[in-house]
Amino acid sequence: MTETPSYLTTTAEAYDAVAVRYAEFVRGALDRQPLDRAVLAAFAEFVRTGGAGPLVAEVGCGPGYMTAHLRDLGLDAFGVDLSPVMIELARETYPDLRFEVGSMDAVDLADGALGGILSWYSVIHTPPEELPPYFAEFRRLLAPGGYLLLGFFESEGEPVVAFDHKVTPAYRWPIEDLAELARKAGLVEVGRMLREPHEDERFRQGRLLMRRQ
Repeated sequence: MTETPSYLTTTAEAYDAVAVRYAEFVRGALDRQPLDRAVLAAFAEFVRTGGAGPLVAEVGCGPGYMTAHLRDLGLDAFGVDLSPVMIELARETYPDLRFEVGSMDAVDLADGALGGILSWYSVIHTPPEELPPYFAEFRRLLAPGGYLLLGFFESEGEPVVAFDHKVTPAYRWPIEDLAELARKAGLVEVGRMLREPHEDERFRQGRLLMRRQ
């Protein structure tokens, strides 16, 4: 039996401990972010019209609000998260949606099962040297023509930077470096966006839209 890496255990336990406060903090976050809503709407349109099917997984779904937003955009969305407490909250808040406890590097689905994957600030807690297998798993899960949307903290001209995330240690990435990891896994870039931090944010925010050929 493969031992769970310590950073996964640390991340799950840290989010378990703050799950209720975190859910309150992110509630309504998209209402204040028109650029993020636009990126998510574009992702949903690409998935709906891409021919790979409407099934989308949000990996690292937390309390489920983004999974619900994808559902509202017309996708057949479900969520996966390491934190059992987060999954319990998501199920209570959105009983009509499916949420599962699990790791995004080992999703229990067949190859090519998904038309899309949303990874919204879920790769940020993975040590840089551990991240390539996650992109390999994303590619495995996507059907040909399926899309991956990444949301993350951008490093603003620096190499990968560790920082004091309020829940558990995390990393800011150069957008080009994340794009290169995805390309090495067999994904091609469709588009990217950088937006400056809002008054309640510390760092520039990055978005990458990738596609499996």
